[in-house]
Amino acid sequence: MTKARKSIPKFATESDGRAYWEREDSIADLDWGRAERVRLPNLQPSTTSISLRLPVGLLDASKIAAQKRDAPYQSLIKIWLAEKVDKGRGTAA
Repeated sequence: MTKARKSIPKFATESDGRAYWEREDSIADLDWGRAERVRLPNLQPSTTSISLRLPVGLLDASKIAAQKRDAPYQSLIKIWLAEKVDKGRGTAA
């Protein structure tokens, strides 16, 4: 017995679509049996700007380490933070 699928509404904004999919279960709306895997090589992760207070010594050490690597210190801090979080999860690459 196949359950009838309801049609997916058109969304005025991306946030309306996100709100809909947070409320609804996609199993009832989509035929996952016909789904195909896709690659999105140019997809950029969403980011949020934050303020972070660091001890002056830690910031200076980060800037020196970044300068030795010829990289922006903010990028180096993000890499270190991501590595630490992954290590904490047990998913270090």
